[in-house]
Amino acid sequence: MPGTPPTQTRSGGGEWTGARRTRYGRGIVTTASRRWFGGRDESRRADAQAAKDAAAAAFYELDTAQRDLRISIETIAAADGSPAARQAGEGFAALGQRIDQVSHVYIEAVDAHDLDRPELEGSAAARAREELTRARDELVRVKGELDRFEQGLRPLLDKAETQLARVAPARERAKAALLAASDALDAVRARGMRADDLAARLAALGPELTLLNQGAALHGVQATVQRADRILRDAEGVRAEAARLPERAAEIDRRLVSLRTRAQALRNRADRVDPVLSELRRRFSAACWQDLQHVPDQAVRDVARAEDRLAEAGRAREEQRWADVGALIEEVRGSLDATDEAVSAAQDRLTRLEAVARDPQAEVDRTRFAIRDAQRLAMAGRSVPDPRHAGPLDASVARVERAVAALEERHPDYWAFLLEMEDVRGAVNRVVNDIRSERGHG
Repeated sequence: MPGTPPTQTRSGGGEWTGARRTRYGRGIVTTASRRWFGGRDESRRADAQAAKDAAAAAFYELDTAQRDLRISIETIAAADGSPAARQAGEGFAALGQRIDQVSHVYIEAVDAHDLDRPELEGSAAARAREELTRARDELVRVKGELDRFEQGLRPLLDKAETQLARVAPARERAKAALLAASDALDAVRARGMRADDLAARLAALGPELTLLNQGAALHGVQATVQRADRILRDAEGVRAEAARLPERAAEIDRRLVSLRTRAQALRNRADRVDPVLSELRRRFSAACWQDLQHVPDQAVRDVARAEDRLAEAGRAREEQRWADVGALIEEVRGSLDATDEAVSAAQDRLTRLEAVARDPQAEVDRTRFAIRDAQRLAMAGRSVPDPRHAGPLDASVARVERAVAALEERHPDYWAFLLEMEDVRGAVNRVVNDIRSERGHG
């Protein structure tokens, strides 16, 4: 059938199409030829692109969720060393392997299909849509596993976040304490005090501060908080000592003056021991005073040694060696206490011997009263005393009788008598304590 030649026309979308005019009966019908990107192929390309976009969105969501969960796992690991926390880390590592697998499948699917290629065939677009859809489904499935895993971590994460919340305040308190200690040291130095020992203690906290600043992620929450507490405690100790240093220096000066005065007084008292010893020798037997003969000379030597140590303490004070000053002061104080006791012993001995020589019966009565009181306690609720208690009490009665008899001798040893009475009362007291302990009254 005869017809007209083909012509080129522009479609509404701007593409060029071919047209052929044919004559049927009375009219002319124009039929469009097939476009370069046919309608069906374009639909497949669009479907593939939609599958690609959906897979990309799923991949992004999975990647974001994995990053967020990794932060949570790191938080738990920093704050919790329990088996449950370690198990959580292992579970996350296993999930990571599955995420890597499905991500690899997704990336391979994207790389395998260039949906922007002009000559993409419909069948290729269909395959791309199918593979990308499968990749998306796997990404979504693993994302679901990740979400469920994250929900299971919530108790551990809440606990870890609570513990981590302690770190920052503890660190800030420690730093504030260090700053306060440094300011206190500057203040006392401005008053002419070196405080070298305090400065050394503060400098020793520098490495600890470095470790503290490295944070809980490296050292763990517990270790970090404990380190912060140690720094706080030590720095506060330095600050407090620095603040007390002026008062401490004044107190040391007062104690040095007081000890010098005491040493001089003891030297004077030691000079008066000889007359006391002379009186003891004149009135009592040798057994009553022989152990005191060395007291005067020993007291003089002890006082001289104490004065030497006080001079050494004075030099340490001038050099601001506070620890040395304190140790020397304590040494001198102990030495003077012992000397004071020895010097006092002579006069105390004379006083007690004079009293017992005038009235030995008072000491006897005191001891016998203690024995009778113990005997009544031993017989309470019993018809026959316990031999464990009766024996020592009977022995005490006999000891008192022997001590009294010894006073009838020509030169009685009153000092031995006093010591015997004290020892008897001690033995009786031990029996009383045993009885009360056994009866539940002690």
